[in-house]
Amino acid sequence: MDLLTEKFSRLGVDNAPGQESLQKKSTLNLIGEKLPGTVVDFSHGDVDAFPPLPGSLEAFTEGFQVGGKQAYTEYRGKKTMREELAKKLSAFTGASIEPAKNIILTPGTQGALFLAIGSMAARGDRVAIVEPDYFANRKLAEFFECTPVPVPMHYFESKDGSGIDLTYLEQVFKEGCRLFLFSNPNNPTGAVYSSDEVKQIAALAKKYGVSLIVDELYSRQIFDGRDYAHLCALDELPDEMVTIIGPSKTESLSGFRLGVAFGSETVITRMEKLQAIVSLRCAGYCQAVFKTWFSEPEGFMADRILAHQKIRDDLVALLRQTEGVSVRPTDAGSYLFPKLPPLTVSIDEFAKIVRELAGVTITPGTEFGAHCTDSFRVNFSQDHDAAVDAMKRILAIMERYRA
Repeated sequence: MDLLTEKFSRLGVDNAPGQESLQKKSTLNLIGEKLPGTVVDFSHGDVDAFPPLPGSLEAFTEGFQVGGKQAYTEYRGKKTMREELAKKLSAFTGASIEPAKNIILTPGTQGALFLAIGSMAARGDRVAIVEPDYFANRKLAEFFECTPVPVPMHYFESKDGSGIDLTYLEQVFKEGCRLFLFSNPNNPTGAVYSSDEVKQIAALAKKYGVSLIVDELYSRQIFDGRDYAHLCALDELPDEMVTIIGPSKTESLSGFRLGVAFGSETVITRMEKLQAIVSLRCAGYCQAVFKTWFSEPEGFMADRILAHQKIRDDLVALLRQTEGVSVRPTDAGSYLFPKLPPLTVSIDEFAKIVRELAGVTITPGTEFGAHCTDSFRVNFSQDHDAAVDAMKRILAIMERYRA
């Protein structure tokens, strides 16, 4: 296998959100049987069950009507929009964000992640990633020819926080790590890092000269009145740091591909240069939809959080009453990452079987860490009844393959 083929072989898309549902054209499985219940794709949120923010279509239409000035904004994003977002995000996070220096609009938070890693790490650099964490972190580190260094997160054992192994993290930093990236809330477990964990990560990064990328995509959807600490708001920060956020999953605006990155001026400048040759800009017309973000009708976010929390609670109850299944209730976001008892098939095979026999798409745990061979991820931002019924079907299939 040549180097280029090997490089792209690590970027599999079989388990990418929505990929399987687009390929499945009927509710018949491979042996011609009618699939039970509603076909449910747990790999991503359902924007039919949870529609986009009110006014998003009108905002997009307004942006379209502006014409060329909106279509061809600055590479960093439209100046007036950066000013508005800098003000909103400064108020939300407690960080000081200058619109001319510290912020860039990107094609989704996935685009921001690509630009950030490409701007903060070079070939051969050691990049620390949490396991389990968002699957693109490892894939992008490898794509940029860096060396991923896994840092364990003992989320089941932790009662307060994520359970990240900070002693191990410091050792990794001591050994010459260049960059550390992690999601908070964590994807796939939904664990929120405690204030103490956040402060220690920042202190260690400052001490050892490590750059940070913090993915805060789900930081608006926090359950149970839990506290959330924005690392970017601390007094002592590393020289190079970027926070990624966007109106995506919580607001059901993923289809507009809107992302934001803010942080160190040097890094944002690099990201702009990279964006100029990759995608030019965050889609010009879509940038107008940013106006709806943090401007929702009164009570909208509270109602959306409560609706998701109800689905979470019912799924957790269902999982906990099944012998051998373990689950930690998510602190934030819309993911659950249950552990299964020993099966007679691998977790990857189990995901394929569930898709065929139950009409349900799940993401195998191995996407998020090599050791997660007994877990799978579901995005429970779905129709409530369909989500509960789909989980029952998953567990029924599991019983067939219990070791």
